[in-house]
Amino acid sequence: MLRRCVWTLFAASLCLAPALAAPVDAGPVEQGDAGSAAKPNVVWFMADDLGYGDVGAFGATAVPTPNIDALAARGMKFTDFYAGSTVCAPSRSVLMTGLHTGHTPIRGNARVPLADGYVTVAETLQDAGYRTGLFGKWGLGEPGTEGTPNKQGFDEFFGYLNQHHAHNYYPAFLYRNEEVVPQPNVVPEGAAGREPLFGVGYATKKGAYSAEVIHEEALQFVEDPAEGPFFLYYASTLPHANNEARRRPGGGSEVPGLQYDTETADRYLPDYGAFADRDDWDDATKGHAAMIALLDKQVGELVAKIDDLGLTESTLIIFTSDNGPHKESGHDLSQFDATGPLTGLKRTLTEGGIRVPTIACWPGHVPAGTTSDHVAYFGDFYATAADLAGTETPPGLDSISFAPTLRGDADRQEEHDHLYWEFYEQGSKQAVRMGNWKAIFRPLGSKTPALYDLSTDLAEQHDVAAEHPEIVARMIEIAAAEHVPDPQWKPSGKVSNPTGSKPKNQATR
Repeated sequence: MLRRCVWTLFAASLCLAPALAAPVDAGPVEQGDAGSAAKPNVVWFMADDLGYGDVGAFGATAVPTPNIDALAARGMKFTDFYAGSTVCAPSRSVLMTGLHTGHTPIRGNARVPLADGYVTVAETLQDAGYRTGLFGKWGLGEPGTEGTPNKQGFDEFFGYLNQHHAHNYYPAFLYRNEEVVPQPNVVPEGAAGREPLFGVGYATKKGAYSAEVIHEEALQFVEDPAEGPFFLYYASTLPHANNEARRRPGGGSEVPGLQYDTETADRYLPDYGAFADRDDWDDATKGHAAMIALLDKQVGELVAKIDDLGLTESTLIIFTSDNGPHKESGHDLSQFDATGPLTGLKRTLTEGGIRVPTIACWPGHVPAGTTSDHVAYFGDFYATAADLAGTETPPGLDSISFAPTLRGDADRQEEHDHLYWEFYEQGSKQAVRMGNWKAIFRPLGSKTPALYDLSTDLAEQHDVAAEHPEIVARMIEIAAAEHVPDPQWKPSGKVSNPTGSKPKNQATR
């Protein structure tokens, strides 16, 4: 196979958009017969730092999420689904390459480009005849490198190329493919205090909220009348914090404005929507809630668009989050049961850092109103998408298709013997899940992991390693086998070769 180089305001009421209706008769497929039961359109809608307990269908009560909940009601809720990592870039690398963090090329949040030799899921779908689009945050390659979306299988891209730039919801520019698209925001150069890149940091004048601009572009991609199925990777930045704005008025929870001056962008009043009158909450807490509410509204609008175009029964929508919840905006975390029954946040390898709320909806194919405890993770999306597209995956992936589970055929579902993660910040750590057993190693390579029985201790409060030496021994073997050292990634989190190294495993061209 040859590598391709191509690929506002919201309501102030609790119900920001009508909850999705029950599955309807989609009628005749328009748009040049885009998608079919045999080769469906595929939408991967990924929130950014949304916790397992931030969604109503998974137990949330602080912020209503009627549209996401309705998606679960008309589809399948996955209770044991995991992100690729506990932070942004490696989680996205796992998603794109189908390789876990012991094998995937990007294992931390350093700005390292995805090497040209890796075959992404977007390329595999592109080769299978899919029109491919990415809208939102990429994080796997800077302008001019081999890691940009258009060089990694996406026909169209609009949004942020790197994760630091994506902190800012009022950037001076976004990218369309590799071209700069100016935005009506003013961002002082070097505003982050550590970034020379114009656009990183925070805006001093605000005219356009990026999550709304990107959302409109994603809807336009779905509306495109081009023939053939499409793959939409909607990588929302909501509800990630603007870390650089945390100590500014309003904190890091940046929201759309009630008032803008589009000529000078010098008037801005934040819109906290239904949470504006919560006198017991500070602005950062109101803003965080409003960001989750806006995310829910946009999910509803995307699904409504698909329904209106007659694509309901030919489109698989998977909703998830890239890792566990954050506490980086300065909001009062105690007001949100963001992890639900789990322990840990973003940057941990306890369940709260990596188990994510996941929903699959494909009316007429995925049984409605069902729940699955099939254990899967981001890397499995590759094999699943290829399975649905009727094509093959590259050799050597850490990926198992969960298409049988989607179709309600659990008897045909292959299971993982184990799942594996590693993380290089905070002195490094590893984790293995095998059945209901979970081991956490600190640091990477430790021979004395903590061991938890998730069937009785989902919150990982009781280390039972001393009681099960045979399980511990097996976990040590797995961790040692799954970690393939990469010279550019060090336990300190530092990167020795920021230009990226060439791939050394089988999942290459």
